[in-house]
Formats: sequence, structure tokens, C-alpha cells
Amino acid sequence: MKSFASDLNSALKWHSRFRTRNVLTLSLYSTATTTAATIDDRFRDGKMRSLYRRISPNLHSVSILPVLDQWIEEGQKVNRFDLVGIINELRHYKRYNHALEVCMWMSDNRYYPITYTDVAIRLDLISKVHGIKEAENYFNDIPMQLKVAEVYSALLNCYAYAKQVVEAEATMQQMKGLRFASTALPYNVLLNLYYQTENREKIDSLMKEMDEKGIRYNKFTYSIWLSSYVADTNVTGIDNVLKKMSSNLEVTVDWLIYSVAANGYIKAGLVEKSLAMLKKSEELMLTAKKLSSAFECLLTQYAAIGKKEEVLRLWEHFKIKHEVYNKGYLSMITSLLKLDDIESANKIFEEWESKKAKYDIRIPNSLIGGYCRKGLLVEAKTLVDRVISANEKPNAKTWNHFTTGYIMHNQIDKAVEALKEEILVAEPRQKPSKDNLVACLEFLKGKGDIQGAEEIIRLLKHKGFVVSEVSAMDVEKDKRRVTKNRKLLKDMQGQKDGRK
Repeated sequence: MKSFASDLNSALKWHSRFRTRNVLTLSLYSTATTTAATIDDRFRDGKMRSLYRRISPNLHSVSILPVLDQWIEEGQKVNRFDLVGIINELRHYKRYNHALEVCMWMSDNRYYPITYTDVAIRLDLISKVHGIKEAENYFNDIPMQLKVAEVYSALLNCYAYAKQVVEAEATMQQMKGLRFASTALPYNVLLNLYYQTENREKIDSLMKEMDEKGIRYNKFTYSIWLSSYVADTNVTGIDNVLKKMSSNLEVTVDWLIYSVAANGYIKAGLVEKSLAMLKKSEELMLTAKKLSSAFECLLTQYAAIGKKEEVLRLWEHFKIKHEVYNKGYLSMITSLLKLDDIESANKIFEEWESKKAKYDIRIPNSLIGGYCRKGLLVEAKTLVDRVISANEKPNAKTWNHFTTGYIMHNQIDKAVEALKEEILVAEPRQKPSKDNLVACLEFLKGKGDIQGAEEIIRLLKHKGFVVSEVSAMDVEKDKRRVTKNRKLLKDMQGQKDGRK
């Protein structure tokens, strides 16, 4: 059971990509685009593709309004449909501030009349960019004729996104009073909020209310219900949801449903039941909107239950008809490392190298991590040299693997040097592991190398990382003690010389 729990962590991460909340957010608005389309599919007008490509390179912190204004000054034209397409594209990539700018520019500069769909999207964007309070203020100023069910649903979703249960429940009561809660959509938003906040009893109560009011469950309803049982490792509940979904002709059971169910069975230690679910999921994999993501997820799950032969079979079978992208190689290497097959993982890495695909440092990093954990630190160093020879740069994660590996295998002096490299190349959110930091500082203090400890703390401060007050005080205390001891030794030496 312990091995299941440890191996399951990576498999569960895949399902965060398919959070029900994200699906619901898109389903609120009829203008939402599918994620499978390319830029050319979304913008069939060549000029709109050109405009989007002018916008897309801008940093999140830089306004795109000058780009829009310049477009008009050049005599170019835009229409509502094209602008909504750009908004949805920006939302898809979580560039909410830019999406909101286009949204406001539409009505403020182009004088397009605002529809309830515009209001719903704007409400959602204001919440994400400026916070829930600003979204509430905007909602209160919306004309009554535009406060339709879709707009209330958007407000409900804003509260759900912010995990504000009381406010979401109050909005739901308003919607019921206005007869805006006659479909599964608002119930799904609230159900998902209860799932996110682990209010299992409220999930059961709300679903009972849906039954009493004759509101039909849809795929999202079942998905949330299933996920709640998986979270609780309730095998009977998982079985029950799958049975009900299979008997509901209005609902399509897709690959992800079976994949989520498989995770529940894995958590319960039911390997054969999870394997049966993964087989069903694989049969439906080709129906996935993002085939590569389904493939990567299944690789990870087969590895989680220790089925190396299934991992290898799926890998070889998929490659025959479909291109494997970087994330696929990363998933395969990670899966093989979990199965303790570092030799096969190295072969997959060499296959990826031979493709000369766009370089992704995560791929060599995964193998470096595997080498370091097993104490194969020479092999890990050789791999870093290959990264550098490919004109790429090791990042903080690369050096973190070395720091951890050296500490695990009692080479702390080398861990200290790796830690320094890690801090030097770290991004703002890549603060070094506290355990690694403590181990290195304790080692330096233990050998009396206060200057070395101070250097690490200085590097941390330079990067803007918060340094533990205890660590800083300990170093300062040790520094004073060493200084005092040196002074004492010097005085003693002076007295000795005087006697001579």
C-alpha cells in the first residue's frame, strides 16, 4: 500500500489539468473555444492572425492597448466576432489582464453594444485580474436587463473560483428565487466548490436536491461525484457512479472518467480493478480532445501500478501512428524511473536526443534526478556535460537534484557547491529545499567554515529569498564565537611570547 501511495502522486498530478472547475468556467459562455484548434483554425481571417501575433509576444505586465490602437490607425478593421476570438485565445493561455483590456476596448473604443455574454466574460476576467470585490462592484452596476442567468452563473463561478462558500451559496439562493437554477450548470459549480473545499456532506445534500427537483445529472455532475468518492477512497461509491453513468444514455463515459476511477482503485490497492479501468480508458483514448495528454496520463498510471509491460506496450503502439512530443518523452522517462528501470529510461532519453526536438531541460533533468537518487553521480555529471555541449544551460532543478543526491550519499562538500549553483540560477519561485539548506549550513558550521555559511545566506538574500532567522542568527552566533576564540588564542599566544 505504501508503494501505491508514493507512485500515485505523479499520476494524480495529471488530473489537475482536467479540473472540473476549469471545464465549468469555459462552459459558462457560448463563445468559448476548444483547446484542440490551432491559431490558423481559430483565426481564418489572415489579418486577425496578424493582429493576434502582434499581441501575443507582449509580456503580461505590458499593456496591449497601444497595439490595438495602432492597428486601427493603420486603417485596419476589426469586428466583434474576431475580437471575441482573441479574448478567448488570451483566456485559454491565462493572459487574463490582456483579455480584459480587449474586452474593455471593444465597448469603450469601438462602441460595440454590450451583450449579456460580454458581461459574463468581463465579470469572470475582472474577478481573476482585480479580485472578487471588484467583480462584485461590477456586478452591482450591471443594468437589470443584462442580469440574466448566464451573468448570475458567472458571478457564482467567481465565488467558486475564490473558494468563498458562503457567498456562493447566497448567490445560488438568489438564482433559485429568480428561477435561474433550473439546469445542472449552477449546481455543478456549487458541487465542484464543495468538492474543492472537502464538504462531502453538502455534495450529497445538493445532489439529493437535484433529484427532488428533477434536474438531470450531466457528465460534469457525475465527474464531480466520482472525484469525491475517489478522494475518499470509497470503492462502493466509485462502483455506483460508474454503474449509473453507464446506464444513462444521455451521458458519454470518456477516457478521463475511467482514468479517474482507476486512480480511486489504485488508492484502495485494487490493482486488477484499476488495470481494467485503464484498459477501458485506453480504448477511448483516441476520442480525447488532447490525445497526447491522455497518452501521457495513461503511461504514468500504468507505472503507478507497477505494470512495466503495459508502459512499454503503450509506448511502442502509440509511436507507430502518432507523434510523441516532449511531454510524452518526459512521462515515459519518469514512468521508467518509477519502475526502477534506469537503463531503459536512458535509452528513451537517447531516442529523444536523436530527434533533435525543441530542447526541454525537464527531460534531461528527470534522468539526472534518477541518477542522483541511485547514487550514480558520475553519470549525472556526464549528462549535465551533454546538456552544456548542446548549448543549453542547467537550471535550478538540475542543481537541486545534485544537491539532494550528494546529501543522500554523504558527499556534503559537493552538495554545498551544487547548492550555490542552484541559488545562482534560481528563478523567484525556485527557493532551495529547506532540508538541503539546513544540511549544508550545518555541515559548514560543523567544520567551522562560517564564511562559507555566510556566502550561502548572502546568495539567498541577493535572490530575494527569505532566510530563516534561526539560520542567520546561528551563523552570526557562531561567527562571534569563532571571533572570540581567535582573539583568545591570539592573547594567549601574546602572553606566551611575552614570557619568552
